[in-house]
Amino acid sequence: MAKKNRLKTMENDNYNEDEELDFSDPEGFVDSISDEELLGDLLRQRPKESDATQNVIIVDGVPQVGPDRLEKLKSLMKKLFKDFGNGIVNEHFPVNEEGITKGFVFLEMKDRASAEEAVRLRNNYKLDKSHTLSCNLLTDVDKYTNVPENFETPAPQPYQDMGNVHYYLLDENCFDQFAVIYDAGGKTAIYLNSVPEPTLIEERTCWTETMVRWSPRGTCLATFHQKGIALWGRQDFKQIQKFHHPGVQFIDFSPMEKYIVTFSPTVEQREDPKSIFIWDFRTGQKKRAFHAERMLVWPVFKWSPDDKYFARMGENLISVYETPSFGLLDKKSVKINGVKDFSWSPTNNVIAYWIAENKDVPAKVSIMSIPNREDIRSKNLFNVASCKMHWQKCGDYLCVKVERYTKAKREKNEVKYTGIYYSFEIFHMREKGIPVDSIEIKENILCFEWEPVDNKFAIISGESPSISVSFYQVNKGQAPTELKRFEKRACNSIFWSPRGQFLVLAGLGQMSGALEFIDTKDFQVMQTTEHFMVTDIEWDPTGRYVATVVSWWGHKVDNAYWLWSFQGKCLRKQPLDQLCQFIFRPRPPSPLTPQDFKDIKRNMKKYTATFEIQDKMRSSKANKEIIEKRQELMKMFDEYRQQTKERLSAEKKERIKLRGKDTDSGVASDEMMEEVIEFLVKKETVLVQ
Repeated sequence: MAKKNRLKTMENDNYNEDEELDFSDPEGFVDSISDEELLGDLLRQRPKESDATQNVIIVDGVPQVGPDRLEKLKSLMKKLFKDFGNGIVNEHFPVNEEGITKGFVFLEMKDRASAEEAVRLRNNYKLDKSHTLSCNLLTDVDKYTNVPENFETPAPQPYQDMGNVHYYLLDENCFDQFAVIYDAGGKTAIYLNSVPEPTLIEERTCWTETMVRWSPRGTCLATFHQKGIALWGRQDFKQIQKFHHPGVQFIDFSPMEKYIVTFSPTVEQREDPKSIFIWDFRTGQKKRAFHAERMLVWPVFKWSPDDKYFARMGENLISVYETPSFGLLDKKSVKINGVKDFSWSPTNNVIAYWIAENKDVPAKVSIMSIPNREDIRSKNLFNVASCKMHWQKCGDYLCVKVERYTKAKREKNEVKYTGIYYSFEIFHMREKGIPVDSIEIKENILCFEWEPVDNKFAIISGESPSISVSFYQVNKGQAPTELKRFEKRACNSIFWSPRGQFLVLAGLGQMSGALEFIDTKDFQVMQTTEHFMVTDIEWDPTGRYVATVVSWWGHKVDNAYWLWSFQGKCLRKQPLDQLCQFIFRPRPPSPLTPQDFKDIKRNMKKYTATFEIQDKMRSSKANKEIIEKRQELMKMFDEYRQQTKERLSAEKKERIKLRGKDTDSGVASDEMMEEVIEFLVKKETVLVQ
């Protein structure tokens, strides 16, 4: 304030520019602005004491050697810790007066993450019969030396009741829900896919900042915010959980919804990893944090189907972690030289991975069981440019699409392939010895998709305009057989119904939205149509409906979603201004057994009659309103009638007292009177010739 007053005085007074100005504070002046306000960014970057110690580990149990064997011991330590970061950055081997090591060493790693990984993998490492290494972070010394003498019982955490998060499954008509984001992201709405018009359940402004995502079992809706992720559920869509992770851009749920992974590309702090967090879905607790690699491929972690394990691929290794400890399985990664990709089975704890060619060593596809890490099946492949793994949803089959070449030429650091063709290696996972069948296709492959619940798959191959769609079937103990082939199709994508049998062939992108609905039971083309500029296609979880969407993120005009029956009949065309996203709410796996499904199919005729009546009643909105009005009037009449009967019963004694007899049982015949009333029903005119 004093400085501002002096500046105003300078502006108002006539002063000589040649005179030296005095900017010193007056005596007794106290500055009200703190250093944190002025230099907050710089102060947060100033070195801390922990920066020099957080990367250092103490290794105890090291052999005590003299000067003549010290270099050999150092080489051994470098070999043991070379796989963590860039290995040992600095080292210190304390010695006594005679030059003999004291049995422990200090090792400085590249960063804290490398130090933590080294501690996890090398702690309790058996060097030989007489020496077992004990590894700890240097920063843990203070934590362990300052343990309070008196144990304090942790405060119990209150149980968080999320309520009935699966209430939507109780809908009597089995209508599904879907979420839409429109108005360029300004509005988010949840609808019930009712007939004849969708019913609005919830609509909010600025509910999310980017997009929304349903959890894999439909328990909740995730929204993205600058400060983190929020989960919404129950009938009123209240917030049931939140995860603080500034700048979050991607999330991933574990298959059983026990955990959620969030990723933020913000600049990492030096103390702790900040990019990837794994959270407990129900409690909201952070279970573990990881650093992100420079070349990030999302999702970073792939989960086993039962949430017991999750894995991450590194350079020449696959790191498998176990829950709920979130530590490395057996405290070490699986070393696989040349590994390029891996994938979990959707039903069993097995991992399929492939290894690239290396000089004269062929490529290889292997299947490894977890947790014993044993390869239960392998197959060598030659002339391989790349591989992509496709698991059938039931886990019965694994298809590896292999891109092969006839010639390879290395230019600088790149390898260029010519004469590309494809083969499909089909692994029969449920059969003894896991036999493998092969299909070779010389044409370019545009798409491959398994039927979700059966043993068929479809392949789109060729180049426009000569694109063909082939359907194959895999049977136990038999090689795949071609069932049907459609020639000259305008499609590049396959969308199977989640219940199987039916699919949609779609031409996305440059093919302008051609649609073809096919029943693969007899390969009948039920409908051929188009939705111009379609960007997304979504099946509902029951397989009854499919939605085609023109998203504002893909096209700035004609944004809408069209709803179709599984047979290709267009049921509704719903334009929405600047529609960004459309997504159906998933359903959890059905508790019905295969025998239950057989019984339902056997009694389908009985159910069909009831369903047809319900469909006819819902087909006309006017009829529905009339029926509801009649039901309401009938309900009011029944309530009035019951009240009248109760009053009549309560007044019976009073009536008998006034009349001298019980008149409720009937009226004497001599008192009965008969009255005939005639009225005109209708009038007809008949002409007689």
